[in-house]
Amino acid sequence: AHQAEVEADRCYFCHDAPCIVACPTAIDIPQFIRQIATGNRLGSGETIFKQNIMGGMCARVCPTEQLCEEACVRNSAETKPVKIGLLQRYATDGLIDANRQVFTRAEPTGKHIAIVGAGPAGLSCAHRLALLGHKVTIFEAKPKPGGLNEYGIAAYKTVNGFAQAEVDYILAIGGITINYCKHLSLDVTLEQLVADHDAVFLAMGMAAVNGLALQGEDFEGVGDAVDYIAELRQADELSSLEVGRNVVVIGGGMTAIDIADQSKRLGAENVTLIYRRGVERMAASRYEQDVAKIDGVKIICNAQPHRLIGEADEIAAVEFEYTKTDGDGRLQGTGEKFVVDADMLFKAIGQKYAPDGACGLTLDGGRIAVDEARRTSMTRVWAGGDCIAGGQDLTVAAVEDGKIAATSMDEHLRGE
Repeated sequence: AHQAEVEADRCYFCHDAPCIVACPTAIDIPQFIRQIATGNRLGSGETIFKQNIMGGMCARVCPTEQLCEEACVRNSAETKPVKIGLLQRYATDGLIDANRQVFTRAEPTGKHIAIVGAGPAGLSCAHRLALLGHKVTIFEAKPKPGGLNEYGIAAYKTVNGFAQAEVDYILAIGGITINYCKHLSLDVTLEQLVADHDAVFLAMGMAAVNGLALQGEDFEGVGDAVDYIAELRQADELSSLEVGRNVVVIGGGMTAIDIADQSKRLGAENVTLIYRRGVERMAASRYEQDVAKIDGVKIICNAQPHRLIGEADEIAAVEFEYTKTDGDGRLQGTGEKFVVDADMLFKAIGQKYAPDGACGLTLDGGRIAVDEARRTSMTRVWAGGDCIAGGQDLTVAAVEDGKIAATSMDEHLRGE
């Protein structure tokens, strides 16, 4: 509490605060920091939750150093920005730990909305709709809620079951039911959902994973980073997980950093992360890169996988080729190669939208096309999160999609 109040005192409480503009959910950052400075921790958490019901997880996983903290007026060569992310975590944890509900559900409207996916976008939308008095049923493909927060984020970032605790807090508002192990197209169809409900919100995320398109991807020891992280997050005993001695990670995003750092923390002797372009193009934040380096992860940029080398159908090494970009920004191999030993190889080169079950919708760049209100091409169907065109692949952006869609759906259902 003392550290939080001292840090809050560094805020200038700007009237036209640029940090608010930089926040995708437009949290009133000066207001919640002022409340911390005056000892009102619970009120501070309430201010955050009014704009971002998943503010606790966002404080843990969002690249605040590239969003609100980068925009902080104290961010200069002489001074560091206010630690907004840590202050937000302090504020929201206070409310969740105290189990204090700050929302009261409106009178039931008699309207029933179906949501596909219990991830950040789906839960955000469900909470806002329930707050407005609508009944919500979520159809979730996995046996647990949370989506990316539960299955796709390294364990060291979300300790002590925080992802589930946050979901429990969200569901406590009432009016929300989750049906687990319900796959769109396999267990329920979009046409059926539209026929049985007043509106539908799609928040399936990106279920498909990109491959390397190299011979040997079926070697033992080669796997997808997202699958391993999901297994890791659900493991009761981390020591039961298989960990390589020489781990190689291919990719440059947050998932790549997560699996690399997690592998090192689990006991891998050598962890090498290799990205095909320059460090300035890595999607992972510089802060996350620095944390991984401190933990012993070696990062090599401007190199792409050329050949997987196996012994008796097991991965043994990976041959890489250095790359460069031409005048048009296109990637080219230089012809110079090097080999990295690997008894475990993780692919973290991005996920993609799997259109199964939503084939009747217009797509844009392989994802669902939506307008500013997150309406799709199909009547009474909205969408948000990573599955929509222009999705930012950020928890905080998915939460905002859910809010925007809920507001639009509410206006539609009320005939406004």
